[in-house]
Amino acid sequence: MLENVGKTFLTGYGYAAEARTVEEAAENLETVPARFRGFAYEGAAMGFTVRDRLPLGPSGLTEKFLAGPGAPHIYMIYVGIGWAMARLPRFRWPKSATTDPLLRWLVLDGYGFHQAYFHTARYVHEQYQERDFPWPGGRAGYAANAIDQGIGRAMWFVGGTDAARVTSMIGKFPESRRADLYSGAGLAATYAGGADEQELRVFADRAGRFRPQVAQGSAFGAEARIRAGLLVPHTETATRILCGFSAEKAAQITQDLRPDKVVDGESPAFEAWRDRIAGEFVSLGGVSQ
Repeated sequence: MLENVGKTFLTGYGYAAEARTVEEAAENLETVPARFRGFAYEGAAMGFTVRDRLPLGPSGLTEKFLAGPGAPHIYMIYVGIGWAMARLPRFRWPKSATTDPLLRWLVLDGYGFHQAYFHTARYVHEQYQERDFPWPGGRAGYAANAIDQGIGRAMWFVGGTDAARVTSMIGKFPESRRADLYSGAGLAATYAGGADEQELRVFADRAGRFRPQVAQGSAFGAEARIRAGLLVPHTETATRILCGFSAEKAAQITQDLRPDKVVDGESPAFEAWRDRIAGEFVSLGGVSQ
């Protein structure tokens, strides 16, 4: 399964790298099986972002992709932009002002995933943490949280979807970082899958007091799949165990609590949204603290 995820990501990247238009790329992306299609869109987002930032290259491809065929996959596309940032020099990074003010933190989730996956020794085993990260600016402190969410998501892959191994790795990080890491791992367990019911129950049990954050990440994974029309059985299984509800209900909770207007307080509206979602699962009895 994990090999197919990586291959599909590269396939999507290739479609974007070779396409004459975003529509041409989308036609190819839609041929990918539903279980893996989101990863192809993620790879395509990286490809379009890299093309946009090349000297004398085309411009606006990523924006056209997001405004057109990529719109239902906005979560994965933002993650793919973060992958591109990890490979581009900083002066060629996309401007944060062009991104959605609520969801822009998913870009850093993608960046964190890339770093943890390709620099595992440093970011996972040595628990390296980014500090004073320059993007998106203005809230450099929270950037580390968003990157940790991506690191946690990558750890689901690094750990081979083995619940005991993944939670053991998370347990070696400072406690202050574990909420974000568990959230990311919960998202990956739901969106990517790879674990059966027993493994998911082990993951939930070992998360302990971070169960609400696992549920929040799981709900994000369900919403990403449902929004794109890519709901698959393993996502339904994951939300039932990690959230205590169906995938449709878990995804709906994320949208019911989504802020109508993005107003950043002491922490970004994105974090307040995530906190409300985690708390809602506790209030509804889906998970316990």
